[in-house]
Amino acid sequence: MFNDILDFFRKRKYLTFVLTMFILTWLVFMDLIDGELYRLENSLANLSTFFYKSLWPPDWKVFSIKQYNCNSPAAPWPLPANFFCSQGYIGISETLEMAFVSTGFGFLISLPLAILASRNLYPDAVALPVRTILSGMRTLPALIWAIFFVVMVGLGTMSAVFAMTLYSVGHLGKLQYEAIEGLAKDPIDAARAMGLSNSEIVIRVIIPESANYLISQLLYMFEYNVRNGSIIGIVGGVGIGFYLADYLDAQLYQRVMALLIALFFVVLVIDFISIRIRSYFIEETLNKSYTFENIFKPR
Repeated sequence: MFNDILDFFRKRKYLTFVLTMFILTWLVFMDLIDGELYRLENSLANLSTFFYKSLWPPDWKVFSIKQYNCNSPAAPWPLPANFFCSQGYIGISETLEMAFVSTGFGFLISLPLAILASRNLYPDAVALPVRTILSGMRTLPALIWAIFFVVMVGLGTMSAVFAMTLYSVGHLGKLQYEAIEGLAKDPIDAARAMGLSNSEIVIRVIIPESANYLISQLLYMFEYNVRNGSIIGIVGGVGIGFYLADYLDAQLYQRVMALLIALFFVVLVIDFISIRIRSYFIEETLNKSYTFENIFKPR
């Protein structure tokens, strides 16, 4: 009987893995909370009271309260007056701009580092030190990096952008060198056999073969930085995070709710755009056959 049970789980390795993870997670969770499950008794009731009495309905005045020193023209109908000068619009637009710049800089810096960190391209003497640098960059959360840069350059957009850029380099770098190392070995070996240098291999093999992964990681990082920017702004004094912190301190939770709903729809739109962009690159790849002839033909 016992052997039959063992044979059942051996034939279903994925099921065994899932069950093992569930049991271990539950045991660690029970050890972590240390008998505090009783706190869940009134949790839903407390949340419901807080939601309906403090958060709802959202206060959409955040998109009509004019920001100081703003000379933008009034928004056309049906937007409220001073929409483009409102705290909500300025906060979200600053957050999007910071996320875009930090993601762009992070991608441009991380890709060369990820190539150097790939063990299928470079020896461990080169790859491991670069991996250590990337690990150090993503070990500290972007919020901690922001504190360091606030000390260095003061409050403002620059400290927030630098903080998100450093974290983006560490995060993207790991995803990128794992994608590069996961590529098929045969095209790389064939390129080496033809006498191509590592830089030529990167241009003719690595980039074309891993383009889908790189684009997907770039779009994901931008979406992540939009959400992350709402936290970084609390420290940097810019973006939507600044207004969230301000309203939380003043206990204006209905305005906080309005900003969070707006941020949710912004992230949703970014996700739809990302899906469209990824589908375009995937379709382009499916229509292109990466044979040895078109990889190694002269450019």
